[in-house]
Amino acid sequence: MGCCSSSNADSKASRMARWRSTGIVALRDCKLKTFPDEVLDLDRSVRTLDLTHNKLVDIPMEINKLINMQRLILADNLIERLPMNLGKLQSVKVLALDGNRITTLPDELGLLVRLERLSISGNLLTCLPETIGSLRNLLLLNISNNNLKSLPESIGSCFSLEELQANDNSIEDIPPSICNLIHLKSLCLDNNNVNQIPPNLLKDCKVLQNISLHENPISMDQFQQMEGFQEFEARRKKKFDKQIDSNVMISSKGLDEGVDL
Repeated sequence: MGCCSSSNADSKASRMARWRSTGIVALRDCKLKTFPDEVLDLDRSVRTLDLTHNKLVDIPMEINKLINMQRLILADNLIERLPMNLGKLQSVKVLALDGNRITTLPDELGLLVRLERLSISGNLLTCLPETIGSLRNLLLLNISNNNLKSLPESIGSCFSLEELQANDNSIEDIPPSICNLIHLKSLCLDNNNVNQIPPNLLKDCKVLQNISLHENPISMDQFQQMEGFQEFEARRKKKFDKQIDSNVMISSKGLDEGVDL
């Protein structure tokens, strides 16, 4: 329940008691301009903090008090930078920062070793820290709609990664290390400047089912000539056949190879 739907009778004390009891602090759409200090007083009690769609610019260093927090949702604010001690939030598994004004990620991001889902689409990132390779439990990385020109070589050390969304950037090169992502199922790179992908990608990433490369200077012919293409095609068709058999509605775009002719 967000603060905007709370009645006047919902005093600060009762609100704090509810937050402490549930571990969930939800303050969506509250027009907050500053981080609520009372949340910091909850310290170890907070499991989920959702401050979506406010007007926050800064996240205080004191956020490191929330050491048991597992989900930190800060989407759709005006945040320009993250605190340097972010890495002390060792319990965080989900970090959502979409729709802010973040230009860089601190190296300390790599200390969030339990992180499973990192979504930071719609920001102003020009690069990712090499320390991202320390996120060995990361399953989903969404970095779409930024100003990235490349991906760090260290991304190949995110060994658990299953889905990489990097649409709408200016990415030119895909590092060869991406072939190390043996659990990768989906790679989305629409609207970039990619003209080639590592030649061993389809051969080494044996569970890859979806590659989307629309609006890139790469041809279908290049893609089809890659070693492992036939096996990839078989996996892709099996996936969508299963969806159709399950009466899952999918678009026609979802059935193509994800590469523009």
